Amino acid sequence: MARTRLNPMLSKINRSYTVEEVARTYGLNRETVRRWLRVGGLSAIDDRRPALIQGVTLRVFLAARRQAAKQPTPPGMLHCFGCRAGRPPALGMADYLRPDGAGPGNLRALCEACGTIMNRRARWAVVPAILPGIEVRVVEQAGRIAERPTPPVTVTSSKDGNP
Repeated sequence: MARTRLNPMLSKINRSYTVEEVARTYGLNRETVRRWLRVGGLSAIDDRRPALIQGVTLRVFLAARRQAAKQPTPPGMLHCFGCRAGRPPALGMADYLRPDGAGPGNLRALCEACGTIMNRRARWAVVPAILPGIEVRVVEQAGRIAERPTPPVTVTSSKDGNP
């Protein structure tokens, strides 16, 4: 089964590929590559057989297809992996888990439609642009076990039942 996202960087720019080589490189059916040549915008070097495709042409074609398939999430929404779509946070609220040091933190909210937790990495300065009109609460991240002021209590027992 073919991958859903084809990596354009798999093709070498200084090499010519046959239809079969392109299909094998990307895990596709040969008819898919032939359809790209007929109507999909991919062009061969000439009209002779076997059809040869320049690596640079193949790379540009796949990069353009990948770019056209992107759907950025609009402001005011986060991407929900459960719904596979951009959704607004439930109740108009989100949490921002502030990082320990400098750098981006985590935006976290519940999906309005399915209740799945949605996450996004972002710097605090751009949060108002990502979620305009949404109440964002800053939350301190829980430290690691070694960084906590009081270590967790560990109970060990021996084989005979006495601690």
